Amino acid sequence: MYTDKVMDYFHNPRNVGTIEDADAVGVAGNPKCGDIMQVTLRVEDDVIQDAKFKTFGCASAIATSSMATEMIRGRTIEQAFALTNQQVADALGGLPLHKMHCSVLAEQAIKAAIGDYYVRQGILTADDIKVYDDPHAGEDQPEED
Repeated sequence: MYTDKVMDYFHNPRNVGTIEDADAVGVAGNPKCGDIMQVTLRVEDDVIQDAKFKTFGCASAIATSSMATEMIRGRTIEQAFALTNQQVADALGGLPLHKMHCSVLAEQAIKAAIGDYYVRQGILTADDIKVYDDPHAGEDQPEED
């Protein structure tokens, strides 16, 4: 059901933790399945120097959080904002269809952190930041891992 890469990123997650005095913090969650992700960023000259995550969730949630933080380290804020959930899933060798929402949450947590960064920099206001809704609200999806 899971690729070897998903299992590796689940059993050996990269970038777990929280950055003290982070330049940005983003949180995304899906109340239906219980997955919650927090991403913290350290940014210098608009380049993400460090990214860490804390995730409460299934194997796919942990693997996608880990992969997403790997993919944005060393990238500009603009490049990181362009990261899609499909790119994260592809980097893991794919996810079961009923677990794609985990990659969506990873994308949303990163975008929430970038929004927080822009607010802290005075580029945007909190009112400018889009609040993400549950991407699968009203869908019937299996909850098994």
